[in-house]
Amino acid sequence: MRDGPCVLPARILAHRLRRRQLTAVEALEAHLERIEKHNPALHAVVSLDPDGARKRAAEADAALRRGEIWGPLHGVPMTLKDAHDVAGLRTTVGTPLFDRVADEDGTVAARLRAAGAILIGHTNVPAFLGDHQSANPIFGRTANPWDTERTPGGSSGGAAAAVAAGMTPLEVGSDFNGSVRLPACFCGVYGLKTTEHRVPLTGFFRPPPGVPRSVRIVSCLGPLARDLDDLRLALAIIAGPDGQDGDVPPVPLEPRRRRRLADLRLAVATTLPGASVARSLRQRVERVTARASDAGAKVEERLPDLDWEALYELFGDLAGTIAGLFDPNANLSDEHRTLAWYFEALERRDGLTFACQRFFEDFDGLILPPAMTPAFTHRKTGDAIEVDGRPASYWGNGLLAQLCNVTGLPGLAVPAGLDDDGLPIGIQIVGPLWSEMRLLEIARALEQAEILPGFQAPPLVRKEKE
Repeated sequence: MRDGPCVLPARILAHRLRRRQLTAVEALEAHLERIEKHNPALHAVVSLDPDGARKRAAEADAALRRGEIWGPLHGVPMTLKDAHDVAGLRTTVGTPLFDRVADEDGTVAARLRAAGAILIGHTNVPAFLGDHQSANPIFGRTANPWDTERTPGGSSGGAAAAVAAGMTPLEVGSDFNGSVRLPACFCGVYGLKTTEHRVPLTGFFRPPPGVPRSVRIVSCLGPLARDLDDLRLALAIIAGPDGQDGDVPPVPLEPRRRRRLADLRLAVATTLPGASVARSLRQRVERVTARASDAGAKVEERLPDLDWEALYELFGDLAGTIAGLFDPNANLSDEHRTLAWYFEALERRDGLTFACQRFFEDFDGLILPPAMTPAFTHRKTGDAIEVDGRPASYWGNGLLAQLCNVTGLPGLAVPAGLDDDGLPIGIQIVGPLWSEMRLLEIARALEQAEILPGFQAPPLVRKEKE
């Protein structure tokens, strides 16, 4: 079977299915063949339900013959990160402690299903979603489709690798510390860290029965795709209250608004205080913003006026408390287990968020690097990463993500071409709360001006198209 369906954006594939230019069964079989061919080398897809997917695809074709359209993703096969509950599918969160078969869909899975998507399997993650690589004791290690000796990032590494390799057109990852944006950068795809509480967390990393959900802040869910319009479509499907996650307010998505470069006000920083960033990524940020300035955008080198060390410290404190609060063996101080400390931490967080909101009164977006380096080679967790010939902390990638996670701001990772070694690199565009649609339009303006190149397929996909 031709590989055509596997390189199409989700919305184009759905359009062709609705026009009966191919069937849902054909689209599914193409993706299953792609998985069978490339997954042995990549280990991106870890749980698969081909029989259930085939039954659903046949039902999708029968519905179309009756003139029924389930939704904007009718008949489109896709995977989900292995922390989303998908009814009947094995879910592990990368650890035997959470290894089970879900008995019902989480909200994201249910909404995608209602939109017509055919959920075919899960993609790989690190144990407990707690690493910048994607390896665990159940399924092993995921490789980057650009270079299998390198990581696709974490914790949505399996998702980003599968999207880049054409094994799925669309994914939904999570972002607690860059877990959508870092893999998107490493694999050369688009990743949207949504505003905190934009998408319900119901059925994601579901705690054991009787254990309260502790991850109520800092984390969020967001889509990964091969183009901007698929991000927009996925966001429209999964966003909004579900009646179960009480933290999600009924904030509508902004209407689509085309933005001219000449009307944009962009702040730029080639690094953040305390972060190490490779020259290739810093130069790419400089090149993109210089060309945007030449095209008429107002560009200023500027960052929010924050106590950055305090921001990083607060992230560490909150992350440790969220992860260890209900674990009596966690290395967590007695103070951090108190309600008084938590309220004080939230007060500090509110101050940082307010400062960022004030900053964005003067700017439409802030352009930053999304990572310290391009995708690094596989290594033991915690081992140093070389940045321009010098060792840097393994966890330093988190410093480039934590601005958004601490404050709840949205951040968009966008492909920005290749480095001298032929590896993908990207930029990150950050905006004020609830500004996801604005970020997509900023990226679109940069692509339409040919300042950003859009998605480029990794070599394994390009060779198949030749």
